[in-house]
Order: sequence, then structure tokens, then C-alpha cells
Amino acid sequence: MSSAAARALKFVSRAALSWKPTRRPQQTLAATVSRSGVGLHSGARVTATLIPAHAGEGRYFLVDGEEEARVAAEVGNAEPRSQLCTTLRRGEGGGPRVRTVEHLLSAMEALGVDNCRVEVSGGDERDDCFIAAFPSSRIRISYGIDFPKVPAIGCRWFSTYLDANIYSSKIAPARTFCIFEEIEKMRGAGLIKGGSLENAMVCSMSGGWLNPPVRFEDEPCRHKILDLIGDFSLLAQNGNQGFPIAHIVAYKAGHALHTHFLCHLSGKITVDQEELAGQC
Repeated sequence: MSSAAARALKFVSRAALSWKPTRRPQQTLAATVSRSGVGLHSGARVTATLIPAHAGEGRYFLVDGEEEARVAAEVGNAEPRSQLCTTLRRGEGGGPRVRTVEHLLSAMEALGVDNCRVEVSGGDERDDCFIAAFPSSRIRISYGIDFPKVPAIGCRWFSTYLDANIYSSKIAPARTFCIFEEIEKMRGAGLIKGGSLENAMVCSMSGGWLNPPVRFEDEPCRHKILDLIGDFSLLAQNGNQGFPIAHIVAYKAGHALHTHFLCHLSGKITVDQEELAGQC
């Protein structure tokens, strides 16, 4: 935009424009609808589920179905430097983000869908996870985690060679952990029925660790290595060790990607497992 045009816009009176409601009854969808496809810019598999919402709720997005990751479709949440698409982000820094929302919002605005809950899963918030194996004369594991919405955990890496002594002193003491705000969702799914502050570390997005102290500053990252070793043990055959002699590098991987990688190594990949590609 030229400087002259910018100056002209600056002096346009807001009174000349109107954002007055049309006073027609607010509308929403008649029923829930879900569509999946490949993200235009991320190239990742994405699912969007549109759910009817009550009058006054407006249009908003939920990332991975979490209320804490709610992003209203409002101009105050639009990223000013987003290129090639409209990006909405709640809060600053590591807040939840949804991209390329303009086409969906265009249809809802033109067709009178005033209130709608859009649950988004997949996409570029998760497509950076990976596992790789490199030649090495000794077993080595490097693991990275990233919890941008949980500052007390944050983004960390831990790398170590592996033998019985290292495992006993540096890996085995690292406890399982969970996010406090996700507990009710997991319980509702019938999970963590035996979980407690005595057998797991619990961290709040805003309040930090609820049962300190941690045994290591990077205890969650070390526990991820513990999980990976357990999953890789599934490669064992006829009493031989399961873990390959290699340097395994993993980032934000999780059990699904662990086992998907193992299936590739063993040559036992299936069509269903191929669908896990890119998932964490």
C-alpha cells in the first residue's frame, strides 16, 4: 500500500461505515458435519468437524478438541504478518493457532452460519514429529519434546548412550507425567484410573508442577526415552535383544510413531499403519 493510500485510510471517518447488526435471527448448522483432507500449506492430513453452537457463541475453533485451545474467529486473533493465508492465534507466543481459515469462514459468513464450533485435528501443529536411525558403533538415543502450552516442561532434548548402568541411573528413575488440564478428558475416555500424585508427575499449564520436586530438570524428556526403549523391545526375536545398534533420534514422537517406525524396520508395514504416517 502506498503512503498516500495509507494516509487517506487514516482519515476516513468510522462514522461513514456501519457494523450495525442486521437484526435477523442468529443461525447455526442443522447438524454436525466432518471433513478430512490435506492442508493446503502444511501438506498434513487435517480433519475439521463443524458442530452447531448456541446463539451468542459466535464462530470459533478448537485445536485437538481442547477447550484451552479455543480460538475465536475475531479480528483481534488474526496474525498481522501471516502470508498467503489467514492465521488465527489466541494469545501471544505459543498460543494455539489455526491457518487457512478464510475459505471456511467465507462460506459461513455468506450462508448465514453465525454460530459454529470447529474442531480441528492434525495439521501443521503436529507434522514436525519424526524418528530417524543413523549408523553407530554403540546404542545411542537422542529425544526431543516440545510442550509450548506448558512452560514448566517446555522444549528440551536429552541424549545418552545406553547400557545397564546408564539406564538404571539416568532413565529408569524418570516418572510418567501428564498435563493437569487433560486429566478429565482422559478419565472420561476410561484412562488413567489408577493414576495419582504418588505414581505420576502432574504439570499445570499455568501453575507448573503440582507435586514437585522433579528428579531431573528434564525428567519428562528422559521418560520419553524410557517409553521408546520399551516400544523398541518389540523388535526382539528368539531371545535376542530388540534395540538395534544405532543412534536413534526422535522428536515429539509418541507410541504410535514408535511402532510405525518399528514396522518399517521389520518390513511388516500394513495399509492401516501407513495411515499413521505423520501422526504423533
